[in-house]
Amino acid sequence: MKLKLFKKYFLTTALIIIFSLAAMMMILSFVLNNYLARSKYETLNKCCTQVSDRFTELSAGNINAEDFHKMMNSISEVSDVDVFLADTEGKVLVCSCDEWSENGECYHSEKLIPKEELNGDGGREAFKLDTLNIYQTPHYITSEPLVKSDGARLGTVFSAAPLSAIRRLMATITKLYVLSAVIPIIIMFFAIFTMTYRLTKPLNLMSEAAKAMAKGDFSKRIPVTSDDEIGELAVSFNQMTNSLVQLEGMRKSFVANVSHELKTPMTTIGGFIDGILDGTIEPEKQDYYLRIVSDEVKRLSRLVQSMLSMSKLESGEFVLKPELFDFREMLCTIVISQEQRIESKNLNITGLDEIQSISVNADRDLIHQVIYNLVDNAIKFTNESGTIDFKAKSDNKKLNFTIKNTGKGIPEKELPYVFERFYKVDKSRSANKNSTGLGLYIVKTIVKAHGGSITVASRENDFTAFSVTLPL
Repeated sequence: MKLKLFKKYFLTTALIIIFSLAAMMMILSFVLNNYLARSKYETLNKCCTQVSDRFTELSAGNINAEDFHKMMNSISEVSDVDVFLADTEGKVLVCSCDEWSENGECYHSEKLIPKEELNGDGGREAFKLDTLNIYQTPHYITSEPLVKSDGARLGTVFSAAPLSAIRRLMATITKLYVLSAVIPIIIMFFAIFTMTYRLTKPLNLMSEAAKAMAKGDFSKRIPVTSDDEIGELAVSFNQMTNSLVQLEGMRKSFVANVSHELKTPMTTIGGFIDGILDGTIEPEKQDYYLRIVSDEVKRLSRLVQSMLSMSKLESGEFVLKPELFDFREMLCTIVISQEQRIESKNLNITGLDEIQSISVNADRDLIHQVIYNLVDNAIKFTNESGTIDFKAKSDNKKLNFTIKNTGKGIPEKELPYVFERFYKVDKSRSANKNSTGLGLYIVKTIVKAHGGSITVASRENDFTAFSVTLPL
């Protein structure tokens, strides 16, 4: 079973803390143990030195044996160590313990000290862990030779302290360390648990929301409870969900519109063809209905071509091929090509003669499609005997082109949607043989591909104006 992120994060952080505290304890134990051992060595060494000095006084007759033993006993009690003198054979001659004071012998004197322990010259190398064949457990041992004034060796003074004393002290320190660390550890665990939960909860919610979206449910949102990276991620996720909802709506609308746009001409074509084949349509009327079928086929062709252009533009497959051309010349050519339609509606064209020559570096064919679609729309929706006004000017950086026509206009609430795919202000225009609902969407896509922009302004029963801005 895989560990969830919450368990992984919590366990990892908890283990890091535990191992860190354990490492600190090991380091502390090592440092304290070395410190205590060094302190104990210094104590033992001082005891040996003091006893050696007093032994010199004893040899010179400055103090008696009783005073010497009392001094050894005092040093032993104050320093909490055993101090004893051994001759060159390893036999304990004098000991600081109370048993020696009472009986003249003690357990230290029951056995001989090994000879290899009697040959030391003192110093740091004399500090060791040993039993001296006297103790049952290891002791810290320090020794110093006893010599006459002529250099002859009389014996060795030993000072010893049990290792268990330091171990007890270390055990006490360890207990204090553990007890003092318990409360911070508990607090840290609660803090880590809370922090981990807060970090992983939004991720769990995102996972649940993603699974729901995979099933088509886009209703879930992630609550934003902080302004940190997790909060920013939640905001981004919610924005993504909103975008997906919008895209899903556009997809459904796109499929519905495409289905409708294809179904209408195909139904018309199928009906008329069947009528011709089964004789329902009289022979003298067949040419008329075949022309209708031809128009519907052309309409399907335009729709398919528009969809192909749209697909290429959206996927980035359409590579721009910029070239230098005269915008005024292109505009005039397009308007002249529509002369028959203009005259049939008795339209008034204004502003065209006032436009100066403007050189534009852009994809000529695509810009031609933009201007053609805008002029075609203007002619289509201008009222009889209405006016189409053209304006174009440049500021050496960009071209500003506006085409304005009188007519029914576009309701204000419809303006944000006029550039969407298959969108038609007048839903009854679905039967319009010349309309695919893709023209303005393609126009906007082409303009954006050139780094420009297009806007629309309109007032019902008055005018509609499209303004295009293109970098020169």
